[in-house]
Amino acid sequence: MPINADCHLHSSFSGDSQAPMEDMVLQGISRGLSVMCFTEHHDIDFPDSPDGPGSSFLLDAGRYRQELVRLREKYRDRIRLLFGVELGLQPAVNRENTLLAESFDFDFIIGSTHICHGKDPYCPDFYQGRSEEDAYREYFEAVLENVSSFSDFDSCGHLDYAIRYGPNKDTYYSYERYGDILDEILKCLIQKEKGLELNTGGLKAGMRDFHPCRDALRRYRSLGGELITIGSDSHDPGSIARDFDLAAQALKECGFKYYAVYEKRSPVFFLIE
Repeated sequence: MPINADCHLHSSFSGDSQAPMEDMVLQGISRGLSVMCFTEHHDIDFPDSPDGPGSSFLLDAGRYRQELVRLREKYRDRIRLLFGVELGLQPAVNRENTLLAESFDFDFIIGSTHICHGKDPYCPDFYQGRSEEDAYREYFEAVLENVSSFSDFDSCGHLDYAIRYGPNKDTYYSYERYGDILDEILKCLIQKEKGLELNTGGLKAGMRDFHPCRDALRRYRSLGGELITIGSDSHDPGSIARDFDLAAQALKECGFKYYAVYEKRSPVFFLIE
């Protein structure tokens, strides 16, 4: 594979996955990966939903780290396992997120917006009573607020995440349509020297493109952005490294030669082959 590191993975330590971590590791090895970074969910103040209470997204980081260290030692000759976390960003929980980030020796922290002003774009009622464009725009405003007010993360996860769950997904979505606010987000990430994630999970969810779309990747590069991380956002073994060949092709088309893997919170660059 032209990309040998999957840096957005969830196991049963995340509230929305039932996959044993060891099963994920074995599948990653079979796919030919050289690096896997688990990024288990930690979303403070996540609202209750029909799928369950918000507390299900609070991470037991100590237990998670213990299992990862065990598997790192067991498979040390076959794959490199990195210790990451996906923080759910909201200004009201910035202090708590910082405390977690500083309490453990994470290799990599993804900063993601899953909640928009107390509402979850995953739920249909986020879009009810207003246009799809208004809903998407509110989500992007929340992303900008989050990345502007919080800095203890390494890469911005699935920038246009809400599009995955909109009534029409990305049928009528384009970077140009929201370019005013998306430009502000990208400029903020570049100014803070934060990465941008290419997340292939959108394709699995029925979208036409990745998170974010290629025009966003191209715009990030044209503004001077160089820090690209890559993840499948897999919650089960079958999705690990999904569509990475397409991701490599897209990155090259957008002007990128390298992708980044974070170890001890610093990027290490790998050529896109």
